[in-house]
Amino acid sequence: MPDLTDAPPRPAPILSRYAAVLLCAIWLLTGVIGHEPWKPEDALHLGVAFGMSGGDWLVPRIAGDPWLVSPPLYHWVAALCGRLLGWLLPWHDAARLASTLFAAAFLAILWRIAHRQMAPSPALAAPLLAIGTLGLLVPLHEAQPAIVALTGFAVSLWGLQVWRDKPLHGGALFGAGSGIGCLGTGRDSVATQLATGALLVLHPAWRIRGSSLAWLLAATVALILILPWPYLLWQQSPALFDIWWSVEEASLTVRDAPNRHHLELVAWASWPVLPLALWSLWLERRHLLKPETVLLVAATACALLMFLTGTTTRSVALFPALVPLTVLAASAASRLRRGAANALDWFGMMTFTLAAALIWLASIAIRTGEPARIAKTLARTAPGFIAEASVYPVLIAIAVSVGWVAVMLLTPRSPWRAAARWCIGLATIWVLVAALLMPWIDYGKSYRAISADFRNTLGSQPGCIVRQGLGLAQRASLDYYNGIRTVAGNTAGNCRYLIMQTGPRSEKDLPGWTLVREASRPGDKNEQLRLYRRNK
Repeated sequence: MPDLTDAPPRPAPILSRYAAVLLCAIWLLTGVIGHEPWKPEDALHLGVAFGMSGGDWLVPRIAGDPWLVSPPLYHWVAALCGRLLGWLLPWHDAARLASTLFAAAFLAILWRIAHRQMAPSPALAAPLLAIGTLGLLVPLHEAQPAIVALTGFAVSLWGLQVWRDKPLHGGALFGAGSGIGCLGTGRDSVATQLATGALLVLHPAWRIRGSSLAWLLAATVALILILPWPYLLWQQSPALFDIWWSVEEASLTVRDAPNRHHLELVAWASWPVLPLALWSLWLERRHLLKPETVLLVAATACALLMFLTGTTTRSVALFPALVPLTVLAASAASRLRRGAANALDWFGMMTFTLAAALIWLASIAIRTGEPARIAKTLARTAPGFIAEASVYPVLIAIAVSVGWVAVMLLTPRSPWRAAARWCIGLATIWVLVAALLMPWIDYGKSYRAISADFRNTLGSQPGCIVRQGLGLAQRASLDYYNGIRTVAGNTAGNCRYLIMQTGPRSEKDLPGWTLVREASRPGDKNEQLRLYRRNK
């Protein structure tokens, strides 16, 4: 039986350029539109963008209150998308297309990086592996500034790659990526990029004539992009600038050691690119000092180090590491040993086929009530949901399911087959979820009904409303849907109403207040929103 380890990469039909572009486009657009703002990140960042669309483009705000956790580049683009396409789509769907724009740019730059590393056909595996990576699936389809940092890191990596041949061109790209990343999530993104660049200076391939000018150009481009917003913020409000600066300083806090949650997140969020990247390094073990390999290893090491010593265990903090890991994985996708390739292929086919069957079963149970046990279980998670008859989503789901069966049966044997079928399988599941289960998921995640209920109770002129324990996503949702804004307790004065977020078992009686409305999202047993009126 021939060993594919050293076989030269061969183009495969499944990785043709047009098929790859079509698959990426379907994956990018699926799940971005057609649902309400969801807690927490989606509602929060759409709320910030919605506030900007009202006219204040300088200071990010949640329901009128300053929110200076991250710079506003994502929110600017989201607000523009909402303004330009709000006539065609619901505002939140139009604004969320900002994620599609940044994610599409990321995939295009990822392909460009891989194209410079390897032949054109293997390079197509990079964006396909990205859409098949578990940690990128949900965040790239919600309102999420970390997508900007992901795109910025990809641009910086591209610049460091170009640097060896064209230092000034590479320096400009590196600076642009650093500026974009900083405007996305702040200084922690730039720290990873600078650490990567500093580490590469130790390699002779980046200590070439023109590197000093390239570093100067990179710094100039980065500062041109980064400085205007904080400068204008400082001019308008030094107090708000100080708040933002303190948040930036806190983001660079270093933890003593990674914990179990960090390691677990790395394990599942980087699947399947991490094992493929490790296999690539094993294959290149005798050439680890090649510039192409050093670039990707240095970027991965710096990104993982920043993640493991950081202060958050959210999957978006792992984004920068996924860029070089995906390129490394693409170079090894066609060089798996036959046994490993067959194992990945069968695991993917069995997993995604079973998942597709379960999605269809859940959809049938929601719509028909049969099987009764499954329908009853699903009804408990979304009590009161009534499925509407809609032909087009079902037709799309049927077409996608037939396409998945065809992929399993008709994909020719090639070195690319295992990786390609994995990516197609995950995209298939994502489309099925969006087509068959999105209304049911949306019903249990939206605050629209709660907000409307509170607005009816408050009336058109309720005066000031004090809040207690009300989360950012809830504040953003109440403002977005019905213009309900609250003030902090220490500035409440004699507000007539109080909105409290609490658990369902907490004490309902508050001295001096009368409970007038109590609501929660369907099936949410942990969160309760209560509306009180002050006693006269």
